[in-house]
This record gives sequence, structure tokens and C-alpha cells, in this order.
Amino acid sequence: MTNTTQDTVTATERPDLLEVLAHQRHFLRFTTRDLTDEQAGQRTTASELCLGGLIKHVTSVERNWAAFILNGPSPADDFKNKTEADFARRADEFRMLPGDTLAGVLAAYEEAARRTDEIVTSLPDLNADHPLPEAPWFKPGARWSARRVLLHIVGETAQHAGHADIIRESLDGAKSMS
Repeated sequence: MTNTTQDTVTATERPDLLEVLAHQRHFLRFTTRDLTDEQAGQRTTASELCLGGLIKHVTSVERNWAAFILNGPSPADDFKNKTEADFARRADEFRMLPGDTLAGVLAAYEEAARRTDEIVTSLPDLNADHPLPEAPWFKPGARWSARRVLLHIVGETAQHAGHADIIRESLDGAKSMS
């Protein structure tokens, strides 16, 4: 592939990635329309998940992967170094805690999204890659490019938007994705 062809692919790829990600983010946020803070924290299924917690989780995921794109893995990403406190903090991502508000959760998500979008538009090369941290769910020695990370963020957001749709429908019958 010539540089001109590669430049054209990259020029169209970035807007496509941003558009798909924006679409998935919209559906996730849309599930919280017209809800109170209490409703955003309410469990409506057998799972521990609530709408506010899902958005908190996706925010954290997006922030962490954006940092990975720029800096590679950090020592805190290494699964074998995790403590019980680390796992407790992660569990708190999935629920609304005292003091959390839906407006605050959504604002934090918007900020994480803005930062990711900024990275997508400014990163010199979407092929830039880093080794993944050690974790049972990653192939040993695997590396992910910025492009692969962005596709993962899209997939994670879409998956949780589907979860959120089920939770919202169970909450009050409102549907987001149908």
C-alpha cells in the first residue's frame, strides 16, 4: 500500500471510529434519560448492575485504555499486583455510591469521551502498539495497537449499552434500542 493510499485510509478511518464510538456512547447515555439519582443506582435484575454503575465502569475503562494508548501498561495494570482494595475499588465502579449523582457520572463520562476522541484525532499512528499487561484474559506477550484498543472500547461500550437497555426496561419499561 502506498503512503498516499495509507494516508487516505487513515483519514477516513479516524472519523469512522469516532462515529461508531459516538453512536454506542449515545445509546448508553440514552438509557439514563429522565432518571433520578436513586433510579440510576437501582438494581432491576439479578445482577449487581445499575445504570449509573455501568456508566461509571465504562468511564473507567475508557480512561484506562486511553492512558494505555499513550503510555502503555502501568504497574497498576498488572493483574498479579492487584490487592483486595484494588478489587473493591473496581466493584465500586459498578454501583452508585453515596455522593454519586447521575449528572456527575455523566459529566465524568463526557470528559473521558472527549479525551479519547482527542487522542483518536491527534495520535500520529493508529498502528502504535504496546504490550498488554499480564492478566489471565490476555494472551501472554500480546500487544495491542491504538486501533485495536479503540475497537475494544467500542465493543465494551456496545456491550454495556445492551446491558443498560435491559436494566432500564426492567426499571420502568422504557426501551432505548428498539
